Amino acid sequence: MTSPDGYGQFYSNPLEPGAREFDYDRVCCDIGPRLFIGATNGRSGAVRVCSGKEISTDVLLASSCLPTIFQAVEIEDPETGKVDVYWDGGYTGNPALFPLFATELPDDILIVNINPLQRDEIPVTPQQINNRINEISFNTSLLRELRVISYAQKLESQNGDPKHGMARLNIHMIADDALMNELSVSTKMLPSPFVLLKLKSAGRKAADQFLETHFDDLNTRSSVDLNAMFS
Repeated sequence: MTSPDGYGQFYSNPLEPGAREFDYDRVCCDIGPRLFIGATNGRSGAVRVCSGKEISTDVLLASSCLPTIFQAVEIEDPETGKVDVYWDGGYTGNPALFPLFATELPDDILIVNINPLQRDEIPVTPQQINNRINEISFNTSLLRELRVISYAQKLESQNGDPKHGMARLNIHMIADDALMNELSVSTKMLPSPFVLLKLKSAGRKAADQFLETHFDDLNTRSSVDLNAMFS
């Protein structure tokens, strides 16, 4: 385990040049799909979800800041002027679903899984154990929000209340856990063209399979059985 702060004045974030090329005015405008980006407050542990004009280069870098690889990113709170340090948003929201609960947004939430929810093989090496700890940590926040949605929907079915808030939501997932279990831990840190092309191809295949199987579920019902997931 190492700390990126040990580099001192020689440290530079390799993601920063690309983040600065992001067209914020175009992607974060009021027209078109909304973009939400989450980061974790390194001091309080609270999630911070930014949207619209709040999104900046620093917010992008914070959302991908694994603290053992990148130095914490400082972001100023526009309301208080206080500067806090932030890490990857996955620790507290991977992704954070609550911004999507707003009634003016669509009823369907489509989650693209990049971490396997389950691994049948027991991790035994230090690298495998550390990787699985990170996967569980990153999945916990998502599962917690899905459990809340499941509970709200159970209450609605029991009470017969009209659909509102979380109870109206349809949850869908696109995933390829078989491939994620097949890939070694090292591929997360080695962005080789072969692995990236394999992931791209697998992603398109998984999306096509989802549409073929669950297209009629969209705008109608969940394709994920939350009751079975938390039984």
